[in-house]
Amino acid sequence: QVQLVESGGGSVQAGGSLKLSCTASGRTFSSYDRGWFRQAPGKEREFVAAIAWGDGTTYYTDSVKGRFTISRDNAKNTVYLQMNSLKPEDTAVYYCAARRGRGYLYRSSGTYEYWGQGTQVTVSS
Repeated sequence: QVQLVESGGGSVQAGGSLKLSCTASGRTFSSYDRGWFRQAPGKEREFVAAIAWGDGTTYYTDSVKGRFTISRDNAKNTVYLQMNSLKPEDTAVYYCAARRGRGYLYRSSGTYEYWGQGTQVTVSS
């Protein structure tokens, strides 16, 4: 049974940092693209960042570029999201996702096969 489990969420003041982790189990995910999405109250789920399985190319939504960094440790089946300079508008439930490597449409949530349960990130002003 495939599971993705996020951790590292919490509450922080604006300007602070958090590091999210997402560990996969049930299979080896080294050939899988990994992504992070978020959903704020009353809004649709949106793409945050992704990392390609092959060459590790990273992709970010414009609002987090320069502040967030996605990385992965294939030996641990884990993907990370380092979030710096957090803003109140970053407040959301953050979800990790995984899919077999495709090489395109990294920002499309519908292309991801596996999802975590989500972890809350709250940024206060």
